[in-house]
Amino acid sequence: MSREAHVRFCEGLGVQFPRPTHPYVSTWQGWQYVAFVIDVFARRIVGWRVSSSMHTDFVLDALEQALYARQPEREAALIHHSDRGVQYLSMRYTERLTEAGIAPSVGSKGDSYDNALAETINGLYKAELIHRRAPWKTKESLEIATLEWVAWFNHHRLLAPIGYIPPAEAEANYYRQLANQAETSA
Repeated sequence: MSREAHVRFCEGLGVQFPRPTHPYVSTWQGWQYVAFVIDVFARRIVGWRVSSSMHTDFVLDALEQALYARQPEREAALIHHSDRGVQYLSMRYTERLTEAGIAPSVGSKGDSYDNALAETINGLYKAELIHRRAPWKTKESLEIATLEWVAWFNHHRLLAPIGYIPPAEAEANYYRQLANQAETSA
């Protein structure tokens, strides 16, 4: 996996921040919305949140989880790409990106390829979890199942674009490659 072919969120590589997205799920308590923040390089889900409303706090929580998990360097040239959802265009969300040193990027209207990775993750989430275990009774049951699915996805789900390995393994391979390069150049 080359750095030229993929973008990465971490270690100041001058690459792209993960893409946010959110599917919705019907429960007996009403509609629930799920936000994912995805590391584009390894296809790893680095932040997520379940909410009964689509207010800005909902996607801010997923972003905060990603920032906490990744601890990006302020000097990194990170880009946060999203669709034109009002949550991602809100002042509070944009201000938080600026505070974290992340440049916002918004998709173009009518471009179905612009958000393809996010929609792929949404499709896998719905096919592998939501539709298989429906009907969903509570927000809490959905949160627990989503937590389990994200852990499985990151550590066990084989993904073709990264060589039929799980996202966590793709990252480990990348860091191992960096360490080997550092040893040989030293």
